[in-house]
Amino acid sequence: MSKAIAVFLLLAASCAAADITARNVKFLSYPGFPDAHSTWGSIGYSTVHDKVYIGVTNHRDRQGLFEYDRGSGSLSLCGFIGDLAHLRGFQWQGKIHTQIVEGPDGAMYFGGDGGEMREESFKEHPTGYGGGFLYKWEPAERRLTNLGMGLPYEGIKDITIDRVSGLLMAVSYPQVHLLTYDVRKNDLRDLGRMGSGHVPRVLFSDWWGNIYYVDWRQRLIKYEHGTNALLFARESLPAFPGTPGNYIITGITAYAIDKSAGVIYLITYGAKMLAFRPQEKGIGKVEDLGGIFDDPGRPPYQYYCPNLALGRNGKLYYFLGGHGVYAGNAEGVRLMEFDPAARTKRTVLTYPISELEEATGSDVRDRAGVLYFAGRRTDVTATRMGESGASRPFLIIFNPEEAVR
Repeated sequence: MSKAIAVFLLLAASCAAADITARNVKFLSYPGFPDAHSTWGSIGYSTVHDKVYIGVTNHRDRQGLFEYDRGSGSLSLCGFIGDLAHLRGFQWQGKIHTQIVEGPDGAMYFGGDGGEMREESFKEHPTGYGGGFLYKWEPAERRLTNLGMGLPYEGIKDITIDRVSGLLMAVSYPQVHLLTYDVRKNDLRDLGRMGSGHVPRVLFSDWWGNIYYVDWRQRLIKYEHGTNALLFARESLPAFPGTPGNYIITGITAYAIDKSAGVIYLITYGAKMLAFRPQEKGIGKVEDLGGIFDDPGRPPYQYYCPNLALGRNGKLYYFLGGHGVYAGNAEGVRLMEFDPAARTKRTVLTYPISELEEATGSDVRDRAGVLYFAGRRTDVTATRMGESGASRPFLIIFNPEEAVR
């Protein structure tokens, strides 16, 4: 084989590997839940059991916990939270908004939220919202344990976990309190109020067990493993000049971890892609990688993206759009590929909102490099619920390297 032919074949193989089509993506509907309305950040992967877990809600009074078995390719209903946790009527939970995170014990943890007008309008009314609970799901035993309520009348918007000690951290809604819960000691602590107005949505942790959040000034907060101290960054996270406050104080919408490179990628509510390099002690450095989409006809901060995942190829992938905010001239979601090394991005696929209205999920990748997101589409036949409208949820399976079987 000549050198020229070898180079040509190498380039052709490289181009083919980079070509992502609809065959690389698969949507799976949730069985056994005909009135399912939506999914939020409620998705996570079990490295121990090689399964994906998703919290699905009717956005009113029922939440199903679903399991995707990667080995068999089956998606099944584990049960409904009210039944699994033995909740009584007045303890209703409107939805699961939190991530579903894996602890060092192999169990999956998540929290409950309101998601219906009783949470917003009747917080202390006898038939109103009592408060969100923390839960522990043990995959091998198929057992859900109710770990108790966070704060009365407060939902739990997100949780993360110290991957070393197993300490849980949660943020409440609407008062924005940071809570820690030591599962082994049954010790719940309120670290105080960290924001106002709109609750920043996402917590995350690093490989040393440190936990991070964002306060109302868009500063990173670090709960340091070992010292149990709260550290506050001196500077706010990067934002585009002229970004209105409502796009800043709502914090981080998604993250993806690249431990081998020592970096955690973050997307902000102000549509910035950031590279955060944590330190075992202290805060660490933040690098501004630019915007998540470029359109000369729109302010660069005016995009919405509550999801992010890292492919084995080192590229970042996210479904851009949701909550009525979309890129381009038509309503629709774009699957984006972001190269953090070159700081370049491209649209890979596009979907009308009748196929995909919004996707959520942070850093959900299995051992084979397949990425998972919790999606929903606009469906006029579904029940309309609040700001999220009428929709149907489904699991998104995406393999950037090959067609999904």
